[in-house]
Amino acid sequence: MGEVTEGCRLPVLRRNQDNEDEWPLAEILSVKDISGRKLFYVHYIDFNKRLDEWVTHDRLDLKKIQFPKKEAKTPTKNGLPGSRPGSPEREVVRGAASGKTLPIPVQITLRFNLPKEREAVPGEPDQPLSSSSCVQPNHRTTKRKVEVVSPATPVPASTETTQASVFPQNGSARRAVAAQPGRKRKSNCLGTDEDSQDSSDGIPSAPRMTGSLVSDRSHDDIITRMKNIECIELGRHRLKPWYFSPYPQELTTLPVLYLCEFCLKYVKSLKCLQRHLTKCDLRHPPGNEIYRKGTISFFEIDGRKNKSYSQNLCLLAKCFLDHKTLYYDTDPFLFYVMTEYDCKGFHIVGYFSKEKESTEDYNVACILTLPPYQRRGYGKLLIEFSYELSKVEGKTGTPEKPLSDLGLLSYRSYWSQTILEILMNLKSENGERPQITINEISEITSIKKEDVISTLQYLNLINYYKGQYILTLSEDIVDGHERAMLKRILRIDSKCLHFTPKDWSKRGKW
Repeated sequence: MGEVTEGCRLPVLRRNQDNEDEWPLAEILSVKDISGRKLFYVHYIDFNKRLDEWVTHDRLDLKKIQFPKKEAKTPTKNGLPGSRPGSPEREVVRGAASGKTLPIPVQITLRFNLPKEREAVPGEPDQPLSSSSCVQPNHRTTKRKVEVVSPATPVPASTETTQASVFPQNGSARRAVAAQPGRKRKSNCLGTDEDSQDSSDGIPSAPRMTGSLVSDRSHDDIITRMKNIECIELGRHRLKPWYFSPYPQELTTLPVLYLCEFCLKYVKSLKCLQRHLTKCDLRHPPGNEIYRKGTISFFEIDGRKNKSYSQNLCLLAKCFLDHKTLYYDTDPFLFYVMTEYDCKGFHIVGYFSKEKESTEDYNVACILTLPPYQRRGYGKLLIEFSYELSKVEGKTGTPEKPLSDLGLLSYRSYWSQTILEILMNLKSENGERPQITINEISEITSIKKEDVISTLQYLNLINYYKGQYILTLSEDIVDGHERAMLKRILRIDSKCLHFTPKDWSKRGKW
């Protein structure tokens, strides 16, 4: 057992979702000895880091161990000792990953053959909308057929980004809201389908040191790759962190880290928490309550005015966000915390943050539903609320990339259901088939135009037929959408929103 060291790779026994044994390849990140018993911290190759864990030696397959290769000595350049060889220039292939761009303006006319109304079948499982359930151009039977009339311009190649956010798949849908007359919106006239995190020439731009919370991964080391908090007690819940979070070193050795669920202050013991609760007079997040319906409330928190709370929130969120980095300078951000109310106070469910000034139309920087509340519809409720704010601001928005795997699923599902709801509710006028453009869909929903296009492509709805673009909704798509809508109970009511956007560009200081 002495030969197993950090950097070794070997199969490790684990239980999968079906409670079956499997032996995936894993890398040993750390080894520790507790009372003469060795434990190994393993990362399962090609698995998400939240599955990393400490294992005992009996779960290791030592017969197939792969030892780390010894690093060769650094060669010298021009015979000078200590100098490294010059790095070869990288060839940047511009536009190769994002495909062709869709010329702007894009006028898409949608025509419906409206069938008889049919009842949705209750009780059936909610199937996620995916390309496998979409119709092909010559599908045998279709419930609705949408013709998209447009100049013969190439449709962009798949805009599916390599996003890796942080949410359950269940959630709430939204209504198709008519664009209000006289409202000015920021429009994106570039019409590219590149990932918004990249610069216009195809070269990835470096993360900004203020504003963006995107992690460039350059700070990764053996410490930050390992979970450092064993357990967090937050109110009546105990949370098992997924990722590293930079809490103070002396707290990382504790079996449980205790947090006040109202101010999010962290303490080392239950006794300290009880003493703190006698002095903490908060029963809700600081800031302004801008939305309340039933037991659900949203609070707007300024990262400059409530710096301590904002930093504590970021530390907690980092336990469940891997693709974001943590900045202690919270001044450039607003935080929108969703809570659930009971007789004891307003309990945090999730949150999202956004930049006060975003040059790239980001309406979300980080977004998280805490694990105890996942798969209950709160994730999509957060997403819907972010777009409701964008509507009031008169802008279209998009989340900051990259999204986590769970966040990407939620956003795709939200975009799909929101756009399908609009298409299925179109009505004919004067006997003619209704028409709608991508720009109009973007105006109604505040979803950025690139996200609308990528969603239509992800659903595999766009086909080219006799010089026209045809959107075909199969029965599978329609049935799946109707079942999903029956399950979407939590919705944002715009009448309950009391929000006045501020023009941060006119302020001398945040």
